Amino acid sequence: MEGLVIKNTGSWYIVRTETGESIPCKIKGNFRLKGIRSTNPVSVGDRVDIELNPDRTAFITRIHERKNYIIRRASNLSKESHIIAANIDLALLVVTVNSPLTSTTFIDRFLATAEAYRIPVHIVINKCDTFSPDDREYAEALCHLYRTIGYECRCVSAATGEGFDFITDSLKDRITLLSGNSGVGKSTIISRILPGVDIKIGAVSTAHHKGMHTTTFSEMYPLPQGGYLIDTPGIKGFGTIDFEPGEVAHFFPEIFQISQECRFSNCTHRHEPGCAVLKALENHEISESRYASYLSIIDDSSNGKYREAF
Repeated sequence: MEGLVIKNTGSWYIVRTETGESIPCKIKGNFRLKGIRSTNPVSVGDRVDIELNPDRTAFITRIHERKNYIIRRASNLSKESHIIAANIDLALLVVTVNSPLTSTTFIDRFLATAEAYRIPVHIVINKCDTFSPDDREYAEALCHLYRTIGYECRCVSAATGEGFDFITDSLKDRITLLSGNSGVGKSTIISRILPGVDIKIGAVSTAHHKGMHTTTFSEMYPLPQGGYLIDTPGIKGFGTIDFEPGEVAHFFPEIFQISQECRFSNCTHRHEPGCAVLKALENHEISESRYASYLSIIDDSSNGKYREAF
């Protein structure tokens, strides 16, 4: 029997079958994905084969080939990865500029991973109803930066509904991943999209200005306009994995485009003579924050490091 993994509770997976039944499932045997050392070999969004038990539970016996997935380094400092979700049509990356502040390094690491797995991303800057004049200026600068690169980016308020059409118009007939740091308002966004769904809404720690986790496990919600929305636990850091240093520039579209003009085909864009990227950086044609993010991923790839702050 075939089904779709719609929820991961840590020890159980909930699989929705083609008849609409939701069946609690476990993994059968020592289930390992070929070539991926993952903390969660089965992910929300996976299509799987299941084997029913007499008590109406089941074992997952096979994962169908994935078209894509979002992956990050597991936060236990190991070399293992954590697959956030699979088979995604669109990712909505929710960020905030005040409470809490989302770092551009986090944004860029998420975008680079999405580029690597060919997942389109829209950036949602939430809580625009709370912006100070400085917040609004910074948010507009972020929107300008990422739109220039080619990403859709809008300021919205999940609390008041301002600009919310940008989100709802993106969802129809798509499997959409909702992701971001803890405390950026993902649960409030889901509550506005699906008013009948019971979502815990958390606060932001006043001591550290960081979000506190409200979503514990990943879950897919069917949408009335067609498609699914995948809610995921808030991410504190985004450690990239499986990037070869020489490939990192490919996942920064503006750097990759300019790199075609470098003198050397294997240019790392750090110190080589005739580097078009360094020249563009000097001429402010490439953002300093984006270039810093590019270097941080190369550093991770070279040294196997994972920085929680990202």
